[in-house]
Amino acid sequence: MAFDSSITADGQTIYRWQVGPSTFTANPNCGGRLMAWTLNLAGSKSRAILYWPETVDWTQPGKIRGGNPLLFPFVARTFAGDQEGFWQLKGEPIRPMPRHGFARAGHFELEAMDEKGFTARLCPTDKDHLAYPYNYAFRVHYQFEDVALNVSLSLENQGDTKIPWCAGHHFYFTLPWHPGLTRDSYLLSLPAKKAFYHTPTGALTSAGKPETETSLSNPALLDRVHTRLTRSTCAFGPKSGEEPVTLTIGNNPIPTPWTTVTTWTESADSPFYCIEPWMGPPNAPGHGQGLHWVEPGTTEVFTVRISL
Repeated sequence: MAFDSSITADGQTIYRWQVGPSTFTANPNCGGRLMAWTLNLAGSKSRAILYWPETVDWTQPGKIRGGNPLLFPFVARTFAGDQEGFWQLKGEPIRPMPRHGFARAGHFELEAMDEKGFTARLCPTDKDHLAYPYNYAFRVHYQFEDVALNVSLSLENQGDTKIPWCAGHHFYFTLPWHPGLTRDSYLLSLPAKKAFYHTPTGALTSAGKPETETSLSNPALLDRVHTRLTRSTCAFGPKSGEEPVTLTIGNNPIPTPWTTVTTWTESADSPFYCIEPWMGPPNAPGHGQGLHWVEPGTTEVFTVRISL
């Protein structure tokens, strides 16, 4: 195992880890962003597990479609009444909140790094504090393995009042990863009892009973929110059953009822598909479902494992 760093043309420090057959690439300081995960195959071939575009604009990291953007303090869109881009708790002021929060475009400070991964802490700005006025430490910790990665999001309450949050991940998985195949060649196994769509007014509307298994070409998956998971794992891969990617949420056999997996892609021909494990559904502060609270002096952790 080994890791090194290099400076890109636009001044970013990019780190790379070689762990067995896997190469992981990250920019910990900019959004705590894991950029790419590549599996090195026989005969000088490789397979991109996480998608990363050839060119990016690091001045707008929130718009980069690739890797794993971190969604904090809340996932997706929030509303205060009918006002999108805001949030409000009962009896408290209305506060601004960008879509997917502010961490994915935020500055992180490296706290630890070794041959197995890194830990980085968000450095909130004054603008962030106006949106989320708490005394806290938000961290991301990545641990890399030969054919797996483990990522933990933690919120440490350093103040004297409880803190709400509903964080998540936005993994951009390369799809398809076989020449000549299409999305219809891949199946998603997602054991959810309920599914919703997030309406333009911030409400959750039923999407009917979701399929336990369906093709990734299914248009109904687009921006669909899956909850009431009957087990902690979901998987996707070729219909042949070979080379699946498995996501495991948390450490319990069955996650909490409002733990969410959202499916999304940008267009029919995008070279990626997003399978997104979240602590809860969109607009958690608005409807309260899936909203977590961290008591003073305590830390809550949201863990996800991806394995091949």
